[in-house]
Amino acid sequence: MAQIATVNYHVHKPERQAFELDAGGIVGNLISPELAPTQVQVRDVRGATANMSFNAASVGFATSPTDVVSFDAGQDWQQTYDKELSKLLTTEIGAQEVIIFDHTVRTDDPDADRKPARNVHSDYSVDGANKRLIDILGADKAAEWSDGHFAFINLWRPVGAAINSAPLGFIRPSSIADQDWVLLDLIYPDRTGQIMGIAANPDHEWLYMSKMTPDEVAFFNIFDNRGLPSIAHSALDMVEDPNIHTVRRSIESRTLVRYAA
Repeated sequence: MAQIATVNYHVHKPERQAFELDAGGIVGNLISPELAPTQVQVRDVRGATANMSFNAASVGFATSPTDVVSFDAGQDWQQTYDKELSKLLTTEIGAQEVIIFDHTVRTDDPDADRKPARNVHSDYSVDGANKRLIDILGADKAAEWSDGHFAFINLWRPVGAAINSAPLGFIRPSSIADQDWVLLDLIYPDRTGQIMGIAANPDHEWLYMSKMTPDEVAFFNIFDNRGLPSIAHSALDMVEDPNIHTVRRSIESRTLVRYAA
């Protein structure tokens, strides 16, 4: 079944563009480059995931309940959750080693420090991924991992209630043309990275899983040094049921994985 959603595509420009996060030292303050709101048709894959595979689509979905009761700041949940995610990635994609280096809780509220990302993007350029690899591992160990097969994988889970608005959507990698990608700087107060935005193309095939619950997880590839495509994604501006008014909350976890040689 298809839905109509609005997404914010990036725009090609002659100059380099950038996001500035926590701009001016203010947590949650975001300065964004120009975006182009665009309506797209989105296919619901719930009930059809048997026809999808992570290796073919760069995204997978799993039922994976967590023992974590609250992801609130200051709560002692990371060790438990990291073990759960490591086990999931070992089982689902065959990861041999998993390093979890970031958790972000997002709330769809104007006053939230971290809101859903409403721009069509993937998290790393090639240079950005290699720089992040060194940031995490150090130069010597990064060189060792680079000789083998490594990847950055994101995991995304609803928090508190099923997702009724602003679900996470993905573009099937085979429907993206090389010229659709837009290189973007990502400027933090303490470091600079690079991500890849996506410009509009009517050939894009959007997919999502409807009404994901806190027992369900999406795991998706954002960089792979052996060529599995990075998957572009974004929160979708759409509502499943206008009679439900729960606030969309989610947690995304960024991981670095190493596969068997």
